[in-house]
Amino acid sequence: MAPGHVAYGLRAQYGLFVDPDTVVAWERGRAAPDDQELTALAGVLWCSPSELIAAATTLREHRMARGLSVEELARLVGVAAHAYQRMEDGGRWRGTERQTAVLAEVLGLGPRALITATGGDEALAELLRDAATTRWQAYVKPAVKMLPLPKRSVEFALQRLHTEYHARMVATSSWGASGATGDEGRAYLDGITGHFWAAVGQ
Repeated sequence: MAPGHVAYGLRAQYGLFVDPDTVVAWERGRAAPDDQELTALAGVLWCSPSELIAAATTLREHRMARGLSVEELARLVGVAAHAYQRMEDGGRWRGTERQTAVLAEVLGLGPRALITATGGDEALAELLRDAATTRWQAYVKPAVKMLPLPKRSVEFALQRLHTEYHARMVATSSWGASGATGDEGRAYLDGITGHFWAAVGQ
């Protein structure tokens, strides 16, 4: 179908006045359809909304891929629709531990995808850096609150990060060690999130 045919289908079938240039912008990734437009576009193209999203990464994309409205998802998770909409628009999830677990279940998100979708990548990296460089035990509870993972898995992973980081620091600061002191430790901290996911098997 040419962009003009798609625009005609949106107008004739769904009453949406979208010009062919907008359809081209959607195709090229220069613009994104809103919820109503995405649902209508899927109808015109005889597919599901999830097939139009290459790889969902945001809460909105995951919600749309599941065919849920803001109101439906907010009700399932247990938050007010306007509060959920604010979090989705801002890209920062602020739900409780229980709400986060329900969100992950409803959207079918594993821990890694959940952290990305809820905007927690940087907060997790900071928590992991702190756990590796100081007393890791103090960071178990905050990590479990952030991630729907068993406490034992989190404890194991944080202890492993701590041990590996300090082993690198000792190796680079011992007598006769070559290279700049701390370079290996800094490099390890730069990739701390990847080390964590490997430790918990994600």
